[in-house]
Amino acid sequence: MTTQSLLANDCIEDIVNLYSDMVYRLALARTKNHADAQDVFQEVFIRYMKSRDKITSDEHLKAWLIRATINCSKNLFSSAWYKKTVALDENLSTSMGEKSEVYYAVLNLPKKYRTVVHLFYFEDMSIAEIAEITNMNISTIKSQLSRARTMLKDALRKEYDYV
Repeated sequence: MTTQSLLANDCIEDIVNLYSDMVYRLALARTKNHADAQDVFQEVFIRYMKSRDKITSDEHLKAWLIRATINCSKNLFSSAWYKKTVALDENLSTSMGEKSEVYYAVLNLPKKYRTVVHLFYFEDMSIAEIAEITNMNISTIKSQLSRARTMLKDALRKEYDYV
Protein backbone atom coordinates (compact mmCIF):
# COMPACT_ATOMS: atom_id res chain seq x y z
CA MET A 1 0.00 0.00 0.00
CA THR A 2 1.50 3.35 -0.96
CA THR A 3 1.62 6.38 1.27
CA GLN A 4 -0.56 8.28 -1.19
CA SER A 5 -3.33 5.69 -0.79
CA LEU A 6 -2.83 5.81 2.99
CA LEU A 7 -3.48 9.54 2.91
CA ALA A 8 -6.51 9.04 0.67
CA ASN A 9 -7.93 6.35 3.00
CA ASP A 10 -7.22 8.56 6.02
CA CYS A 11 -5.98 5.52 7.96
CA ILE A 12 -3.97 6.92 10.85
CA GLU A 13 -3.00 3.49 12.15
CA ASP A 14 -1.35 2.58 8.83
CA ILE A 15 0.57 5.86 8.75
CA VAL A 16 1.74 5.39 12.34
CA ASN A 17 2.85 1.84 11.51
CA LEU A 18 4.71 3.01 8.40
CA TYR A 19 6.57 5.91 10.02
CA SER A 20 6.80 4.91 13.69
CA ASP A 21 10.35 3.54 13.46
CA MET A 22 11.63 6.64 11.67
CA VAL A 23 10.02 9.05 14.15
CA TYR A 24 11.13 7.07 17.21
CA ARG A 25 14.73 6.64 16.01
CA LEU A 26 15.05 10.36 15.24
CA ALA A 27 13.50 11.25 18.61
CA LEU A 28 15.91 8.89 20.37
CA ALA A 29 18.87 10.28 18.43
CA ARG A 30 17.93 13.78 19.55
CA THR A 31 16.92 13.08 23.16
CA LYS A 32 19.29 10.20 24.00
CA ASN A 33 16.63 8.91 26.37
CA HIS A 34 13.91 6.30 25.74
CA ALA A 35 11.26 7.93 27.90
CA ASP A 36 11.76 11.34 26.29
CA ALA A 37 11.81 9.74 22.83
CA GLN A 38 8.49 8.07 23.59
CA ASP A 39 7.04 11.40 24.73
CA VAL A 40 8.23 13.08 21.53
CA PHE A 41 6.87 10.17 19.47
CA GLN A 42 3.42 10.53 21.03
CA GLU A 43 3.41 14.30 20.62
CA VAL A 44 4.37 14.04 16.93
CA PHE A 45 1.49 11.72 16.13
CA ILE A 46 -0.97 13.75 18.22
CA ARG A 47 0.06 16.78 16.18
CA TYR A 48 -0.28 14.75 13.00
CA MET A 49 -3.87 13.82 13.89
CA LYS A 50 -4.66 17.49 14.44
CA SER A 51 -2.97 18.63 11.21
CA ARG A 52 -3.53 15.73 8.82
CA ASP A 53 -5.90 17.69 6.58
CA LYS A 54 -3.04 20.03 5.65
CA ILE A 55 -0.74 17.25 4.40
CA THR A 56 -1.00 16.73 0.65
CA SER A 57 1.48 14.03 -0.43
CA ASP A 58 3.77 11.27 0.78
CA GLU A 59 6.85 13.51 0.50
CA HIS A 60 5.06 16.21 2.45
CA LEU A 61 4.01 13.68 5.11
CA LYS A 62 7.53 12.35 5.66
CA ALA A 63 9.03 15.85 5.74
CA TRP A 64 6.27 17.02 8.08
CA LEU A 65 6.88 14.12 10.48
CA ILE A 66 10.64 14.73 10.54
CA ARG A 67 10.18 18.45 11.10
CA ALA A 68 7.58 17.80 13.82
CA THR A 69 9.96 15.36 15.55
CA ILE A 70 12.75 17.92 15.52
CA ASN A 71 10.43 20.64 16.81
CA CYS A 72 8.91 18.46 19.54
CA SER A 73 12.35 17.47 20.80
CA LYS A 74 13.38 21.15 20.83
CA ASN A 75 10.23 21.95 22.81
CA LEU A 76 11.09 19.20 25.27
CA PHE A 77 14.55 20.63 25.88
CA SER A 78 13.22 24.15 26.33
CA SER A 79 10.45 23.20 28.76
CA ALA A 80 10.76 24.42 32.35
CA TRP A 81 10.38 20.88 33.69
CA TYR A 82 13.26 19.59 31.59
CA LYS A 83 15.54 22.46 32.58
CA LYS A 84 14.95 21.82 36.29
CA THR A 85 15.55 18.07 36.30
CA VAL A 86 18.70 16.02 36.28
CA ALA A 87 18.73 13.03 33.95
CA LEU A 88 19.67 9.64 35.29
CA ASP A 89 22.19 7.64 33.29
CA GLU A 90 20.25 5.21 31.18
CA ASN A 91 21.60 1.94 29.92
CA LEU A 92 20.37 2.02 26.33
CA SER A 93 21.39 -1.56 25.65
CA THR A 94 18.85 -3.03 28.07
CA SER A 95 15.75 -2.17 26.08
CA MET A 96 17.10 -1.94 22.53
CA GLY A 97 19.61 -4.77 22.50
CA GLU A 98 23.35 -4.39 22.19
CA LYS A 99 24.53 -1.52 20.05
CA SER A 100 27.86 -0.92 18.43
CA GLU A 101 30.50 1.58 19.41
CA VAL A 102 29.43 3.64 16.39
CA TYR A 103 25.89 3.90 17.78
CA TYR A 104 27.15 5.20 21.11
CA ALA A 105 29.63 7.51 19.39
CA VAL A 106 26.75 9.04 17.40
CA LEU A 107 24.73 9.50 20.60
CA ASN A 108 27.68 11.36 22.13
CA LEU A 109 27.75 13.93 19.31
CA PRO A 110 26.22 17.36 19.94
CA LYS A 111 22.51 17.43 19.09
CA LYS A 112 22.85 19.35 15.82
CA TYR A 113 25.30 16.77 14.51
CA ARG A 114 23.28 13.78 15.75
CA THR A 115 20.25 14.98 13.83
CA VAL A 116 22.09 15.45 10.54
CA VAL A 117 23.96 12.13 10.87
CA HIS A 118 20.74 10.31 11.71
CA LEU A 119 18.83 11.74 8.76
CA PHE A 120 21.71 11.14 6.34
CA TYR A 121 22.78 7.65 7.37
CA PHE A 122 19.77 6.07 9.07
CA GLU A 123 16.95 7.64 7.04
CA ASP A 124 18.93 7.70 3.76
CA MET A 125 18.05 11.31 3.06
CA SER A 126 20.10 13.43 0.69
CA ILE A 127 21.87 16.57 1.83
CA ALA A 128 19.36 18.64 -0.16
CA GLU A 129 16.42 16.91 1.55
CA ILE A 130 17.95 17.44 4.98
CA ALA A 131 18.56 21.10 4.20
CA GLU A 132 14.98 21.57 3.09
CA ILE A 133 13.46 19.84 6.10
CA THR A 134 15.68 21.55 8.65
CA ASN A 135 15.50 24.96 6.94
CA MET A 136 19.28 25.17 6.70
CA ASN A 137 21.64 25.85 3.82
CA ILE A 138 23.08 22.90 1.94
CA SER A 139 26.57 24.12 2.81
CA THR A 140 25.64 24.10 6.51
CA ILE A 141 24.48 20.49 6.28
CA LYS A 142 27.69 19.52 4.45
CA SER A 143 29.77 21.25 7.12
CA GLN A 144 27.86 19.58 9.95
CA LEU A 145 28.24 16.16 8.32
CA SER A 146 31.95 16.74 7.81
CA ARG A 147 32.44 17.86 11.41
CA ALA A 148 30.37 14.95 12.70
CA ARG A 149 32.43 12.47 10.67
CA THR A 150 35.63 13.97 12.07
CA MET A 151 34.28 13.79 15.62
CA LEU A 152 33.17 10.19 15.09
CA LYS A 153 36.52 9.25 13.59
CA ASP A 154 38.34 10.74 16.56
CA ALA A 155 36.02 9.12 19.08
CA LEU A 156 36.25 5.71 17.45
CA ARG A 157 40.01 5.99 16.99
CA LYS A 158 40.34 6.59 20.76
CA GLU A 159 38.10 3.58 21.39
CA TYR A 160 40.18 1.28 19.20
CA ASP A 161 43.56 2.72 20.20
CA TYR A 162 42.64 2.00 23.79
CA VAL A 163 42.14 -1.70 23.07
